[in-house]
Amino acid sequence: MGQVRNGRLQCGYHGWTYDCDGLLVEIPALADGAAPAERCSVPRYHAAEQDGFVWVSLGERSPDVAPPRFPHFGEPGWTSFVMKTLFEAPIEACLENFLDCPHATFLHRYWFRAPTAREVRAVVRTLEDGAEAEFFEEPRERSLVWWLLAPRRGEMRHTDRFIAPRTSSVAYEFPHGVCYSITSSCTALTPNRTQVYTVISFRYGWIGPLLRLVFEPLARRIIRQDVEMLAAQQRNIERFGGPRFANTHADLLGRHIVAWRRGLERGEPTPAPGQRTDVDIRL
Repeated sequence: MGQVRNGRLQCGYHGWTYDCDGLLVEIPALADGAAPAERCSVPRYHAAEQDGFVWVSLGERSPDVAPPRFPHFGEPGWTSFVMKTLFEAPIEACLENFLDCPHATFLHRYWFRAPTAREVRAVVRTLEDGAEAEFFEEPRERSLVWWLLAPRRGEMRHTDRFIAPRTSSVAYEFPHGVCYSITSSCTALTPNRTQVYTVISFRYGWIGPLLRLVFEPLARRIIRQDVEMLAAQQRNIERFGGPRFANTHADLLGRHIVAWRRGLERGEPTPAPGQRTDVDIRL
C-alpha cells in the first residue's frame, strides 16, 4: 500500500520512509525532523529485476549467480504468457508434479496425454545445477493439446529439467522449428503453501498470437487439475499424520529434487554432475 518516492519506500499508513538500506529516514508527523532511532529500521534483502520479475534473495550476502531465466520470454518470433498459481502444497510436491510424466496419463487424460501402455526410453543426467530427463519416441496420440498445437508428422523431442532449488523447465521441440517452453519458479509462502509463476513461450510462426487464444485456456485448465490434486494429496498427508511416499524408477527426477534441496538446506554435498541413468518407463 506504500509507494516509492525519490528512491525511498514510503509506508501508506503514516508515511514513514525508508532508504535502500532499510534505514528509517523520515517520520512526517515529527515537527522537529529529528532522526528516528535505528531500532525502527527494517531488514534489507538483495533483489534483481529480470524477465519482468523481481527476484529476492533472503540471504545476508548477494547471490553468486543470477536467477534462472524464463527461456525465450519476450524474444522476437516467440509468443508468451504468464500464469500465477497458488498451490496448497510444499515446493517439492509442486516441482515433482511439474516434472512427472506418468501422472499426466491419468490426471490429464485426453487433455495432455492418454494411456497407451507404450514403453518409452528416458535418459536422466545430473547437472551442475540440478538434473534433467530426456524422452525418446514418446507417444502423443489421443491428446487434445498435441492434436491442436503440434505438427502432425515428425518426432517430438521432450526434455524435463530441474534447476535447483525451486525451478522446473520443460521443453518440447518439433520439426520445422516449432517449439514450446514451460518454466515454473516456486516461492514458499508457508511450508505447505506455494506460489508458482509459470511462463509459457512457444514458436509457431505468424499464427502464434492466434494459437495463444486456444493454448492459454487449455494450459490454465490443466494446471487447475494439478492444483486440485496436490491439495487433495496434502489434505490426506495431514489427515494421516505425515507423508509416507514410495518411489520407483519411474520417478525420474523426484529423488534428485529431494537430494538437492536437502543438501542445500543442510549445507551438505549435492549430487555430483555427469551421472547418467537409462530408464524404460511405460506411458
